[in-house]
Amino acid sequence: MKHEKALRKLKTARGQIDAAIKMIEDERYCIDISKQLLATISLLKNAHSEILKKHIETCVKDATSSKDAEEINKKLEELEEVFDYLKKT
Repeated sequence: MKHEKALRKLKTARGQIDAAIKMIEDERYCIDISKQLLATISLLKNAHSEILKKHIETCVKDATSSKDAEEINKKLEELEEVFDYLKKT
């Protein structure tokens, strides 16, 4: 599977979100909840990084190998869009 690492991280993050929800429902200490959420955010960022890396290794590489200027430009524009969004977060 192309995105196995990212999928594993996302499933772990899902479990951490469920844990954070339970912590809130159980009225646990705010700092403990915050730490749980920060761990989840870190996993999500890592999963995103894995997805982006695979995109570059496969889709972008394939486009550049094809020498199709339109396809290459499309892939570069997609990456620019993602990087622009990342600058805002």
